[in-house]
Amino acid sequence: MKTYEKMTVGQIVTENFDTAKVFDKYGIDYCCHGFTLFPEAVRNAGANYNEVLNALRSIDSPVMENIDFKNWPIDLSVDYILKIYHRNIRLHGPEIQRLLVKVTRVHGERHPELYEIHELFNISLDELYSHLDKEEIVLFPYIYEMVKVEEEHKRLPDFHCGSIETPISVMMSEHEAEGERYRKIEKLTNNYTTPEDACSSYRLLYENLKTFDEALHRHIHLENNIVFPQAIRMEQKLKIND
Repeated sequence: MKTYEKMTVGQIVTENFDTAKVFDKYGIDYCCHGFTLFPEAVRNAGANYNEVLNALRSIDSPVMENIDFKNWPIDLSVDYILKIYHRNIRLHGPEIQRLLVKVTRVHGERHPELYEIHELFNISLDELYSHLDKEEIVLFPYIYEMVKVEEEHKRLPDFHCGSIETPISVMMSEHEAEGERYRKIEKLTNNYTTPEDACSSYRLLYENLKTFDEALHRHIHLENNIVFPQAIRMEQKLKIND
């Protein structure tokens, strides 16, 4: 049985991705604050320690479908991020925007929090599109280049950002901003709980927002706690071998 008390929440999710569901349930931030030790993260979320611990232990044995990202080659992880998470944002973000317009127009007078949710989500999408572009144009191509250099035993060319840590620090700062934005949305939606007078579109909106939020958490976790540290270590190793 794992000694969760001495692990960070990022490490816990890295060991078994299914534990993310437990942390999502109790509002524990394992992505932007994945470096936080488990006991402290539980306290920060105001959750019951033993309840969360028992929930984790109930899934202590990873299921067959659990993806062992920490042992994937870094370029495969980047492929996964692009094909799953970047596509998800670009595909489902506009769908949620359209649904927000519809639901806010009909229910906004009785539920004025919808106007703020709408505004927050619109800002989020604009920021996320810019964020994805930076990863796809600057950061990820350099990671692919490092993989090629390592495979072909060549010299690592100069990076126009100096070190990979520079764009990574920007990405992590933007991750933090998005995490804060979705904590606000979660609070405004009462943890994505629809009011009693909600129509089917209203319920669908909150379901889609929750799914989008959860996917973003997993996306950020995979980058912050697995891919980015691997990329930094790879660059350092290649520079030493130059």
